[in-house]
Amino acid sequence: MIIKYKALGPVETNCYVIKNPENNDALIIDPSANAESIIQLVDELDAKPVAVLLTHAHFDHIAALEDIMKHYQIEVYSHPIEHSWLKDSSKNGSNKYISFGLPEISFQSVNPIQLTEGTHNIKGFNIDVRHTPGHSPGSLTFVFEKFAVVGDTLFKEGIGRTDLYQGEENTLIKSIHEQLLTLDEEMIIYPGHGAKTTIGQELDTNPFLSGY
Repeated sequence: MIIKYKALGPVETNCYVIKNPENNDALIIDPSANAESIIQLVDELDAKPVAVLLTHAHFDHIAALEDIMKHYQIEVYSHPIEHSWLKDSSKNGSNKYISFGLPEISFQSVNPIQLTEGTHNIKGFNIDVRHTPGHSPGSLTFVFEKFAVVGDTLFKEGIGRTDLYQGEENTLIKSIHEQLLTLDEEMIIYPGHGAKTTIGQELDTNPFLSGY
């Protein structure tokens, strides 16, 4: 698999495109903002998007969702706990930033496909989907053969915030310990913000994971 990303939007949220080089099919994970930039990234990869996956439904991970779905005529997959968040700006958090000039996000016509934990084949992509609540209740991690896309659950030398709607710190730490730190230490981790890392590196250097 080929993975590329762009940091987009006001808080530089990573949008990922994962391409199968055998047929050029691709997944778009977290269309964070600026649909034109995402389309440009897809074009640079000579890829053909077949689905959108959401690690979670905070506004900075979904701002370009509707535009991307319409452009490629593809569907979106997310955890059912957060389906309503796409329609509710108080849950996805966009209502807090209207006074700063950011748009309110409410996708009334978007109806996601339910995606829960387990091994799934999504449009030809084999994915180990892990439920990693804490940053948000429906946060998902997508584990591929050599890398995982973890959303805002784990960062390089950091962890996700838990002061947003239905966030919970103890749940987050439990998710990281049980669902991420059990991965191979060589597993590459691609977070929702910032640079990639590995499980081993975080075990060695992440101050929030001391004791694990």
